[in-house]
This record gives sequence, structure tokens and C-alpha cells, in this order.
Amino acid sequence: MLETSRFGRLAWLWLSVLVFALDQASKLYFEGALSLYQQIVVIPDYFSWTLAYNTGAAFSFLADSSGWQRWLFALIAIVVSGVLVVWLKRLKADETWLAIALALVLGGALGNLFDRIAYGHVIDFILVHWHNQYRFPAFNLADSAITVGAVMLALDMFKTKKSGEPAHD
Repeated sequence: MLETSRFGRLAWLWLSVLVFALDQASKLYFEGALSLYQQIVVIPDYFSWTLAYNTGAAFSFLADSSGWQRWLFALIAIVVSGVLVVWLKRLKADETWLAIALALVLGGALGNLFDRIAYGHVIDFILVHWHNQYRFPAFNLADSAITVGAVMLALDMFKTKKSGEPAHD
């Protein structure tokens, strides 16, 4: 499949670059098209576009802090990204599922890291809600890639057969 002897599983970094590029392009588009907290309904009562800035982490954790959290979350993202690259490099040839999961998380982490360093906040624009009563916090494509990758990582923990062979590849 996608394998070169020189780069091994690092060849999957193309997926991280794709996630990063799509994330940044979508953020630039929505930041130019919407004003802060403006909402454009896509599916009434369920889904909207909106522009929001998150200075915290997931679910705006520590968003009300004085600014130190920007650098803490940036440092965490840098360390995690380094760990993900090393992990990806050490994967075996038959661990495609895990390679995709790591590449998704890495691309998303780098997308949000770029925002945090360049702008001091992460740009969010996807709003899922239920009849405007229950709102999931706004998010972006990077968050989506991180979530899908994390779910894949969690599933990977349970997918190994008794023989120790991957079940998804």
C-alpha cells in the first residue's frame, strides 16, 4: 500500500499535511466570511456555521485565564506532536490503521498549534445544536481529525486478536 523503505510509516505524514492544509484553508475562509459569533444556519435546529475564538483547550478549558494557557497548550501540542512522529516512525508495516489514526491526530494538533501561536486563539466555525437549546461547543476540522484519530486509537487498543495480529488491516 503506502510504504517506502526509506521513510517507512512516516509516508503517512502526507495525511497530516492534508488535514493541516484543509483545516487552515477552512479557518481562513470562515474568518473572512463571518463576523465573530455570527451564525449561518445550514440545517435548521441542528447545524450552523459560526465564528468563535477559543483561547483555552477542548470545551474552552482554561479560556478565562490570563494568557499563560496559550503557551502551555502550545508546549503540550509540540511535545505530543514529537511523540506522534516518533511513534509513527516506529510502526510496523502492517499497522496501517494505527498510522492513519496517528496522522489524523498529528495534523489536527498542528492545525490548532498554528492558530494558537499565530493568533493567540484557535479559530472554530462548526456549531452543532439541538433546537438552539443544547449546543455542542464550536469546533473546527482540526478538532474533528483529532477526535476521529483518538477514536481510532481507542479502537486499536481493543482490536488486537489473541494472536497479537491487528484486526483492522
